[in-house]
Amino acid sequence: MNDKNPVDAASAASAECGCAPSPAESHAFWKAGISRRGAIGLGALSVVALSAFGISSGVSAAYAASYPSWDDVQRAKQNEAAKAAEVSRIEGLIQSLTQKVAETQAAAEAASNEFYNAQQAYFAAIAEADALQEKADAQAAAADESARKAGQVAAQLYRNGGDNTSLELFFAGSASNADELLARLGSMDKLLEYNRSVYDDAVAARNAAQSLSDQAVVARDERDRLQKIAEEKMVAAQQAADAAQAALDEQSANLATMQAQLAALKDTTATTVAQYQAGVEAARKEAERRAAEEAAANAGGNSGGGGTPGSGGWVRPHGGYRSSGYGPRSQQCNSRGCSSSWHYGVDLANGCGAAIYAAHSGTVDAAFYNGGYGNYVRIQHGGGVATGYAHIKPGGFAVRNGQWVEAGQVIAYAGNTGGSFGCHLHFEVYINGRYTNPINFMADRGISV
Repeated sequence: MNDKNPVDAASAASAECGCAPSPAESHAFWKAGISRRGAIGLGALSVVALSAFGISSGVSAAYAASYPSWDDVQRAKQNEAAKAAEVSRIEGLIQSLTQKVAETQAAAEAASNEFYNAQQAYFAAIAEADALQEKADAQAAAADESARKAGQVAAQLYRNGGDNTSLELFFAGSASNADELLARLGSMDKLLEYNRSVYDDAVAARNAAQSLSDQAVVARDERDRLQKIAEEKMVAAQQAADAAQAALDEQSANLATMQAQLAALKDTTATTVAQYQAGVEAARKEAERRAAEEAAANAGGNSGGGGTPGSGGWVRPHGGYRSSGYGPRSQQCNSRGCSSSWHYGVDLANGCGAAIYAAHSGTVDAAFYNGGYGNYVRIQHGGGVATGYAHIKPGGFAVRNGQWVEAGQVIAYAGNTGGSFGCHLHFEVYINGRYTNPINFMADRGISV
């Protein structure tokens, strides 16, 4: 992992953003940052972090236990009692590993769903607060317009009857002059009536604006509260995902060997331990070969414009075409659920397994399964600017939590996980945690998405 300090990237992102919030919109935890833990110890997290999701530590002893060597197996085969004990020991370890993987994966799924729901609630609160403020601003503008009209009417009234001309006309006794006076007085009465209506409209609009402004303040407070909850849920989800991955890695590193050792202990033929050992090694090499081939196939480079640079260190995060834009859309549903009626990002389709690139340099602060987003990565670029990448294929992460990445670095591979309707990248941009239009944001940096 590159230990590069993200300050330079933060300054660049902040300077280019052009959409930084006002001081009132900033939040303390964005200024200070939320600490992210490093790699998780297997035993420690199983007791502390997972307990929040109802996971017991009843089988965590496997992680503290030493695994049998092939020499242990060879020695145990020479004595029936020792062989039986070793068989029991290995079976217990296998059961423990299997159960721990199931437990941690269930905990990770629960934490993921909690974060996803909290994140969507926060996004909805943003929309509610913005809508209320927009209505308040419209009512304030209406009040100002009514006040302006009332001022014009008052000026007209002054011009029509603000001197002694009306009295002179009244006492003049001229029929024509009296008619003129009555006409002018009638006009003044109509103006007074109109002005009273304008005044009433102005007062009503001003009161509505104040009421809506008060509601907007409450909505913003709720928005900020939900944002903090969402961030806390994200940290918990990342911890649970790390624990699940650690358990899976532990299983992957030891399960095949122990199964082979168990078979060797139970084998009554002349098959040797060495032959089993050779088989395990061959299987390991074959798995490595397949992984290398897959990585080579997926490292196709800047296909369809992915990774194409713009200005200020920003790059296009994926190749292919825009399959869905930002904003309101009709819902789609499948067996896994329905899409949202508001699209918080932009979809780029370049085929299953196509590379996804970091849109800018920064630190990965999320890399886990995230409910409807499926496999998800978030990168903090500094200055309150972050980007999100969703629907990554199973096993398609190329980065981990806490890792520094450079702009254009491959971070994942496109898939169809979560509430997706086909392989693509769902790309989002956040300003201090709030979603923003990624199409406009990237366009300002010379990149078409």
